[in-house]
Amino acid sequence: MTRVDKQAIADTFGRAARSYDQHNGLQQQSAELLLSRLHSAPVAQVLDAGCGPGLLSRYWREQGARVTALDISLPMLEEARRRQAAERYVQADIEAMPFTDAEFCLAWSNLAVQWCDDVRQALAELYRVVRPGGHIAFTTLVSGSLPELNQAWRAIDDQSHANRFLPAAQIHDALSGWRYQAGIEPVTLSFAGALEAMRSLKGTGATHLHAGRRQGLTRGGLQRLQLAWPQQQGTFPLTYQLFWGVITRD
Repeated sequence: MTRVDKQAIADTFGRAARSYDQHNGLQQQSAELLLSRLHSAPVAQVLDAGCGPGLLSRYWREQGARVTALDISLPMLEEARRRQAAERYVQADIEAMPFTDAEFCLAWSNLAVQWCDDVRQALAELYRVVRPGGHIAFTTLVSGSLPELNQAWRAIDDQSHANRFLPAAQIHDALSGWRYQAGIEPVTLSFAGALEAMRSLKGTGATHLHAGRRQGLTRGGLQRLQLAWPQQQGTFPLTYQLFWGVITRD
């Protein structure tokens, strides 16, 4: 198993802290979907695990919750603090969180656990810090995501230019033994060109490759990429397979 370079991930997301809102269409759609699946009463204590610049931390705070914003990236936390998104800000790894057991009513994690070494360990930590009767609500990406990007890059070389996400069956295996509901929803974003599509990945910090960085594109390479990209009515799509899950803590 390839170990995740957590510091490299933190650095990559840190560089995107200020530009994040310009490119967070996937994160917004994912959060809206997860909120629609979360049928719970108002919550008093919320953990936003992988909070980024704090958009959803702010949402939960506006619902009246006391919010703890956690992220591995200090610049992201500083941006969340600048926006007064939460009550408390903690720089930590989801797989080893510095919280006591049963501290929160809800652990919320939108598009963060795919950056962890072990998804079961990440979910187990989220489960640990939630009170009995509370919920763990999360989204992640699964295999089959970014087919357009992968197809276009095959016209350039045979290297991997996008992370390979876990198959959905492996996420279900990680959830075994818990009471949960889950599903997969495809989300497609459309862009004016291949460069804009790739900038959307860079703008959210999601350009870190677990297997290491690749050499950048030349102008000619970009033209070839653009020609190879499967277009839809003149636009350049990026499709994600979004896995959502809501666990009820026993």
